[in-house]
Amino acid sequence: MKSKVEMAREKFNSMYNCCQSVVCCYCEEFGMKEEDVFRMTEGFGLGMGGLKETCGAVTGMFMTIGLSNSAGDLSDPYKTKADTYEKIMKAAEIFKEKKGSIKCSDLLTEKGPQPLPCCRDCVKTAVEVLDEIL
Repeated sequence: MKSKVEMAREKFNSMYNCCQSVVCCYCEEFGMKEEDVFRMTEGFGLGMGGLKETCGAVTGMFMTIGLSNSAGDLSDPYKTKADTYEKIMKAAEIFKEKKGSIKCSDLLTEKGPQPLPCCRDCVKTAVEVLDEIL
């Protein structure tokens, strides 16, 4: 069985964006169709749709934490929100320790067509952080 890091690497090398590469590795665990998650996360690559803000791999990491941690209780939206935010802040801290930033413009050290090695490394790091957090 492939590790999540291997799955994410394959997805990224198949031209999934950085956010898609992270979140789509967890579709089966959360009972979600990969096509739906792929569509939902399409706009989050290259730091939020090319804006080079929060790294897409980091955004995918945050989305995956939400999927894992949220109670999904529509009648009590605050039930798990504080705990989810705490886990996201911890994940951001770990990612920042490993990579120096969570901002795409800081992490994007190369130019050219995807898949860029710096982005591939961010995808790998995001999945490794998820392995620690989840």
